[in-house]
Amino acid sequence: MNDFARSIGAALTLIGEADAELLGIVALSVRVSLTAGIVALLIGAPFGALLAITRFRGRQVVIVLTNALLGLPPVVVGLALYLLLSRSGPLGAAGLLFTPTAMVIAQTLLATPIVVALVHRPASLLWAEYGDLARIDGLSILRSIGLLFALGRTSLLTAFLAAFGRAIAEVGAIIIVGGNIRGFTRTMTTAIALETSKGDLPLALGLGLILLALSVAVSTVAFLLVGRVGEK
Repeated sequence: MNDFARSIGAALTLIGEADAELLGIVALSVRVSLTAGIVALLIGAPFGALLAITRFRGRQVVIVLTNALLGLPPVVVGLALYLLLSRSGPLGAAGLLFTPTAMVIAQTLLATPIVVALVHRPASLLWAEYGDLARIDGLSILRSIGLLFALGRTSLLTAFLAAFGRAIAEVGAIIIVGGNIRGFTRTMTTAIALETSKGDLPLALGLGLILLALSVAVSTVAFLLVGRVGEK
């Protein structure tokens, strides 16, 4: 118990003194996850809206598959990317393995299905209400998607926050493709796993407290936004 209390105290000291290593890890984590969240939004939001306004053969299959990808195992994504980006893989010449870029790609693959699912549902409801007006006005598919985005701005923000939360808490995929290299690809989740295994609890606890605070903040904002949409 005394060891735990000392570790907590040391962790709070690291945070209070703005330890350089700790801040570097946090900064990289936020930068990688924000990038992944933005890319996932840019890919997933238009696709989710497109599924809401178009009808084509196999549409329901695409929707089911997209929702099934919500449970995609991170380690499987990491393994697949590793095989693609390794020197003997088809994309090995790009030299992306064990770089932050590879970590962004991994997190994007995991976050995009979340964005698609969270955008598709409200977009379908909006299209059911405004679709006839859009067709009467002769709006193109792109302009129709823009209309849905304008009407569902809160849903887009909620989808982004969910994607960011998913990305920043991920460890399985990024530790495989990032390598957990100190000062280069070490994020909060991978550093927590490493430092805990080494017995360096103060740094692990410090990063854990910051990660917990970020996760709670993101979840709280997303919950408030969903509640606001529900009231409307």
